Amino acid sequence: MKKSLIIAVAAASLMLGSCTFLDNLANNLSSIANLANCEYSLQNVSNVSVAGVNVRNVASGQISATDVLMLASAITSKKVPLALNVNIGVKNPTDRNALLTTMDWALDVASTEFATGTTNQNHTISAKKTTTVPLGVSTDLYRIFSSSGIESLKTFASSFTKDGTSSQLGLRVRPSVSVAGQTIKSPAYIQIMKPVASTNSGSTGTGSTLKPTGATLGR
Repeated sequence: MKKSLIIAVAAASLMLGSCTFLDNLANNLSSIANLANCEYSLQNVSNVSVAGVNVRNVASGQISATDVLMLASAITSKKVPLALNVNIGVKNPTDRNALLTTMDWALDVASTEFATGTTNQNHTISAKKTTTVPLGVSTDLYRIFSSSGIESLKTFASSFTKDGTSSQLGLRVRPSVSVAGQTIKSPAYIQIMKPVASTNSGSTGTGSTLKPTGATLGR
């Protein structure tokens, strides 16, 4: 009798566990479907720096002798770090929440994929709302300017406008969700930041076209 009771309890527990698993799986699958319906947009770009130079100053035509020295020093030291913070607006038009677990990013320079990376932070995109998802992007641009030198680097820094966008820079993202321990990615990258026509009057250099060389980073 006790043995039968134990078996019955074990069977009931297994059934309950299976139901919970299936419920969780159904919710996660629903999140995947909702994630596909979300709309992604660029809210703003901030804290953009090239080799430690604040490009907002350059975009305002306020490039200083110190800035030029820092850019030249970056070429000499073979390190030209680019860093920027991007706030992405994710709008969920559906009646159910969407769960964002990771986000791959791809940085394009002069319309060529230059670097990739991944951020791992969970975000719940509430139903009928827009959630801001912050993304930090950083890479080393030295291989672009190793042969073209300081003038081309100054031109690149001058390509940024006051709002942080650039005529030579693009950003794409590929959001992912987690289902039963497995990561499922969006089928394609989504364009967030597109290159724009440069309008700043303080541009320096000859406006030469950048040509990234070498293998894509971050693979």
